[in-house]
Amino acid sequence: MRASLLQIGIDEGESVESRRRRVAESVREQAGADLVVLPELWTTGAFAHRRFAEEAEPLDGPTYEAMAEAASDAGVWLHAGSIPERSPEGTLYNTSLVLSPSGELAAAYRKIHRFGFDKGEAVLMGAGRDLVTVRLPETVLGLATCYDLRFPELFRSLVDAGAQTLVVPAGWPERRREHWTLLARARAVENQSFVLACGTAGAHAGVPQAGHSIVVDPWGEVLGEAGPGEEVLTVDFDASTVATTRDRFPVLKDRVLGVSGPEH
Repeated sequence: MRASLLQIGIDEGESVESRRRRVAESVREQAGADLVVLPELWTTGAFAHRRFAEEAEPLDGPTYEAMAEAASDAGVWLHAGSIPERSPEGTLYNTSLVLSPSGELAAAYRKIHRFGFDKGEAVLMGAGRDLVTVRLPETVLGLATCYDLRFPELFRSLVDAGAQTLVVPAGWPERRREHWTLLARARAVENQSFVLACGTAGAHAGVPQAGHSIVVDPWGEVLGEAGPGEEVLTVDFDASTVATTRDRFPVLKDRVLGVSGPEH
């Protein structure tokens, strides 16, 4: 399976529409990949809180339209990162979109854990409630976003729901880059899953971004890691390694806490 992570550079002088066009063209250039992944809130910037309401859009808004056409042109599954979604009720959400190779919306995930400690995203956006997985021909994706990476119970729940590859778009700040790498590897090891974590470059509202998108295998080995700038990280991996790892080293079968059922 081939995955391309598009580590998009955020330039605050670039319009949202211009960035959509540029990113759509980059998606088209990934024809031949099985899965393309974009970062969190790449249209606005994850720390550009003042722009959330201004740029909020419905699920079938301009970002979906541009990315659906690009996914269809390239013939790829596209995790289109996340957008500031305005729901029909008017609530804002940090929502990830997954599109099929025909450009259809396969899934939408509203970020459950909002960052900000009672400010920023934590007060401006609603919290998602639902776990979301997406079945691809080669693997089952489990969806999470940025700050979610700090909450292992979410990822274990995704694995219980069948996830084999955990996809994490992010707008992770540079000052906590070591946490980003450490947590991505930890989530891979403890869940015996691949982790595809896609960040941004540049700065969001003056907050320098970590970059360093990363692909980790079920043993915690880093299969590929980007640098700090705008970059496309492409990695080939064998999705069947998840089943092999879980069979040969069946750690998950020894769980006690958090497992229900008479056999425990």
